[in-house]
Amino acid sequence: MQEPEEKKIALELLETEQAYVSRLHLLDQIFYTELMKEAKNGKTVPEEVVKMIFSNISSIYQFHTKFFLPELQKRMEDWSCNPRIGDVIQKLAPFLKMYGEYVKNFDKAMELITVWSEKSPPFQDLIADIQKREVCANLTLQHHMLEPVQRIPRYELLLKDYVQKLPPESPDRGDAEKALEMIFMVAKHSNAAIAEMERLQNLWAVYQRLGLEDDIVDPSNELIKEGPIQKISTRNNSTSEKYLFLFNNMLLYCVPKVIQVGAEFQVHLRIDVDSMKVRELNDTQFPHTFLVSGKQRTLELQARSGEEMNAWIK
Repeated sequence: MQEPEEKKIALELLETEQAYVSRLHLLDQIFYTELMKEAKNGKTVPEEVVKMIFSNISSIYQFHTKFFLPELQKRMEDWSCNPRIGDVIQKLAPFLKMYGEYVKNFDKAMELITVWSEKSPPFQDLIADIQKREVCANLTLQHHMLEPVQRIPRYELLLKDYVQKLPPESPDRGDAEKALEMIFMVAKHSNAAIAEMERLQNLWAVYQRLGLEDDIVDPSNELIKEGPIQKISTRNNSTSEKYLFLFNNMLLYCVPKVIQVGAEFQVHLRIDVDSMKVRELNDTQFPHTFLVSGKQRTLELQARSGEEMNAWIK
């Protein structure tokens, strides 16, 4: 007799979990532990760096080894009399929010490994030495570290499959559907963590181009649009090249610096978005122009095309 489809998927979940736990063991108990030991002896890199690379991998390892894997094993042993995994996964799901921390830190961790491998040959040698061992299966530390990032999407796929294959009258239906919903929320949670991290990195890069002026550096700002623009001077009927940064709360009117040391732009004017008005000007001499008036000042600006003007106005 053939195994029911849902049992095959539940077994695949268990098998991949066993493999995953040995991967976590390698990261936490071998790489992290050994790199930490050498760091403590002052031989490789500062202890802080090792901690920053591995983030909260220890908590993740403990959770899967001591809780999730044993619970799954127990379920699969009792499958014949109690065919269900939904309840266990519901218990597990809230803890998966721990991954947000790890995922958010991942790019930084990769960068640290690269930078410190160049700075500290003993650090690089130790990693290379561990990578040569059989347990590493010819894969790099970076490759192994990607595994936790991919684990939650994997749960989501397996569980989706499991729910689809369950017979309508299965006792696990309600629980499994609820579990899938919970895992889906967690997956979204870690994606949100990544998106937030990217937003802050991009924002920081913009602030650096502006020379980090204290009064404009605010982590809650959101950059909406940036680009070159011509400023019209009505006095002598000419235009000059300027650059705009539009944030959710302010418009920065900047001048590109000729000598780009440090900052790329100098902020000439800041107009609050609050009570700002924008309208198109039908100027025959200067096409694609629009007027921005705010508390601080009014500017006549010319875009390179009608499309670009509309994009700014919008």
